[in-house]
Amino acid sequence: MGYPDQRFDVNLSILFTELPLLERPAAAAAAGFTAVELWWPWIETPTPPQAELDALKKALDDAGTQLVGLNFYAGQLPGPDRGALSVPGTESDRFRANIEVAADFAASTGCTALNALYGNRVEGVDPAVQDALALENLVLAARAADRVGATLLVETLNKPESPLYPLVSAPAAIEVIDKVNAATGLGNATFLLDLYHLSMNGEDLSQVIKAYAAKTGHVQIADNPGRGAPGTGSLPLERLLDELKDAGYTGRVGLEYKPGDRPSAESFGWLPASARAAR
Repeated sequence: MGYPDQRFDVNLSILFTELPLLERPAAAAAAGFTAVELWWPWIETPTPPQAELDALKKALDDAGTQLVGLNFYAGQLPGPDRGALSVPGTESDRFRANIEVAADFAASTGCTALNALYGNRVEGVDPAVQDALALENLVLAARAADRVGATLLVETLNKPESPLYPLVSAPAAIEVIDKVNAATGLGNATFLLDLYHLSMNGEDLSQVIKAYAAKTGHVQIADNPGRGAPGTGSLPLERLLDELKDAGYTGRVGLEYKPGDRPSAESFGWLPASARAAR
């Protein structure tokens, strides 16, 4: 048990950001990792030129890294946005334009998890209208994910850092997931269980794990406070990951933490080099 028993991947949208995007897979590989995940890398466009998609695939392949998680277009992230799919008008349209592009890129890289961030509440728009739009778009995303053999992830964020995001508890995300699965009949909508976000919301993490491990499609971690590497805060991450494993979770654990003032490659001292490669 413990960290060496887990299947980790590195989030290249929060780690190795001191490097250009196309150099990050090789840097992760040099640190010993062979599995990576990404937020949607083109925050300005849901439909980048094919040449840019091809260049990213080549960088992943050349480094010997497997893409195991990818966000759909989520607006300005990092930045003020927390997704696009529930935001009426242009942002919803951009999300829809991205669905098949992201799914096809996932298929080309062998990535089997696609994360759809819900989006912030919009002033002056009825939340019920946003939720109806969200369900419509998540159904489209779930079908696209299913087409390429992927699961759809729905994520809880934390209220202190994302005050306008409506899914700030595990049950809120699970309710959405259940509605998507009921609407599609596919059963491929799953929970992205982020221990950092849930802890920031003050949830009982062991209880969340017990209740929802079976519906969890991906896990992400950072320590709290500070969103740093394991060991920089007070979360018992090693124990919690063991609890997830005991509850039946066998998937990936994404390292979605900030490296602090040091280069990203120096932030992995908590994890033995022998435990970094994908299994």
